[in-house]
Amino acid sequence: MTRLSRRHLSTLRALTGATIAAAAITASIPVAAQAAVACNEAALIQAIHAANTAGGANVVLTPGCVYTLTRSHATGTNGPDGLPIINTVITLTGNANVITRSSLLPFRIAEVSKIGKLTLKNVTLNNGSAVGSGGGILNFGAVTLTGSALTNNTAVLGTGGGLSNADTPSGTAPAATFTSSNVSGNSTTAGRGGGVYNGTRGTLTMTSTPVKSNTNLLAQGGGIAAINSTATTLTSSPVSVNNATLGAGGIYRLGGVMTITTSPITGNTPNNCVGSTPAVPSCTA
Repeated sequence: MTRLSRRHLSTLRALTGATIAAAAITASIPVAAQAAVACNEAALIQAIHAANTAGGANVVLTPGCVYTLTRSHATGTNGPDGLPIINTVITLTGNANVITRSSLLPFRIAEVSKIGKLTLKNVTLNNGSAVGSGGGILNFGAVTLTGSALTNNTAVLGTGGGLSNADTPSGTAPAATFTSSNVSGNSTTAGRGGGVYNGTRGTLTMTSTPVKSNTNLLAQGGGIAAINSTATTLTSSPVSVNNATLGAGGIYRLGGVMTITTSPITGNTPNNCVGSTPAVPSCTA
């Protein structure tokens, strides 16, 4: 076996010590926390533009901030949007945050493209107003709400006051997932789904998410409308005190697969699910 010289041993020990010291220094350096987006409209829009450009990002919001949109910042084929259209994988990580519209001009809060994925964590989207579908969110891609809410959004001459999973006859269909969230006070006029619309081939999954006090004028489905969708699944998500002038104040269903588990459908007017074909599981008139 070849013996190491004293000089080689000294060099090896020095290198080993330097490596250990460097590792210790690196371990002691704290990881910098991601800076929160300043509490104003311009900063929020800039952050989402940057996230789209970067191919996706986690956008951290200032805790407790109400981001007020005074105008639309994107206009696609589906009308004006308050936020830039989501074209990548973007998470808005909040802490009791609200993104709301303050304008006489109508625009929805957010639109998610076919290739976009939007996740909301502890964020409320409020007071969107679309001439068309999706007053809060118009979804062609994927939307996830966790501990979040859609409140007081409206869609006129379109579907889904809070959220609309757009009808998609072919290609990748939209999917929306709600967990421990809230859908309330939203409305549509002359379009189905005052709270949420799950369109052709769409997927809607709601867990521990009450759908309450949404309204629908001149159509069906005050709380939820599911039309020829791939799957509509409610678990521990009560649907109550919604209203639709043409019936099925709670849930309106035409075709598609629907699963309802421990999710009472009660107190909706003029009835809960009348007119649905096939019937809504576990729903009485």
